[in-house]
Formats: sequence, structure tokens, C-alpha cells
Amino acid sequence: MDLALCFSGGKDSALAALLADPFFDVTLVTASFGLTDATAHAREAANTLGFDHETVGLERAIAQQAVERMVEDGYPRNGIQQVHEATLEAVAAAGYDAIGDGTRRDDRAPTVSRPFAQSLEDRHDVEYVVPLAGYGRSAIDTLAAERLAIEQGPSDSLAKGDYEHELRTLLASEHGNSAVAEVFPEHTQSVVRGRRT
Repeated sequence: MDLALCFSGGKDSALAALLADPFFDVTLVTASFGLTDATAHAREAANTLGFDHETVGLERAIAQQAVERMVEDGYPRNGIQQVHEATLEAVAAAGYDAIGDGTRRDDRAPTVSRPFAQSLEDRHDVEYVVPLAGYGRSAIDTLAAERLAIEQGPSDSLAKGDYEHELRTLLASEHGNSAVAEVFPEHTQSVVRGRRT
């Protein structure tokens, strides 16, 4: 069964791919608004893991709506949620047997509600798979450290293929660099550099 797994190049989506791989023919898929080179970073990570990689284009209007929501809210959660749901819709429409992501049990954003997942499945005749749904952050960190070579750093300087990279860029261009610091709290992210042998 073909599985299109939403992929940022980070440890969560990479670990989800490794867990799904014995059961599915996995293709890693990165959504892009075409605002930055984020997909190149995700493709590089996918190649180091040995998975095929595809890019799904999203309309810039989705990013603009998400950025305006973040500015209005003063935090990124709801805007990132909007982008994740738009990504799942686009990937579900691409003709795969199954779609999935690297969301985990204790994520705050993005999350996927049971009604939204069931709606995706019904409307697109696709299975929604969440390999990390039963895992908390500590377990994921332990498993990822055992199986993946990971680089970590501040989210504002670590180049990867996630939504945040492009949303930060758009936010800065439309509202100034100070808006990025106001909306996004300082936090650390990860980029996968390959599998551990």
C-alpha cells in the first residue's frame, strides 16, 4: 500500500517514516508555498534516509491567511494548524492509498481531530495513518536518538522543510522581523542528517 507521509525533514516525521516503512511503500511529501528553499532541505533529508520525496504546492493565499491569523492571535498555533490541514487535503487528493504525518500524542500544533481524519478518509477514499500517535515526546526523543543522526538548533536559524520556515519568511516580509519574534517563541528544532548505523 502506498503511503504519502507529510515530511519536514525533522526527527518526528523521519521517525514516523521509519516506523511505517515495514508496512507501506513510503513516499515523503513536503508541502510548499514556493517562498523559500525549504523543500530542498526536506528532499536532502529524505535522500539521506533512503526514501522517495515529492513536493505538493500550496496556494500562497493559505500562507497569507495563516500569517494573518498568527498576527491576530499573537502566537503560531492556529495558523500552523490551518496549514497542516490544507497540506493533508492536498496530499489526500494526490491519489495515494494512505496519507500520514509525524504528529505525536502530546503535540499542541498541529493536531488532527478524529472527525477531520474521518472526513479526509471518506472524502478522498484514503487511509489516514499516524505512526507516532501513541508516543510521547520522551519516547520519540529516545527512539530518534537511537535510529537517526540529528542536528538541533534554534528554529530561526536551522534550515529545514517545515511550515514554520516559509511562514516566518512571509511574516517578516509583510509585518517586519519584529513580528516574527512576537509571534514565534524561541524554541529548538531538529533536522535529520541520516540513519544511524
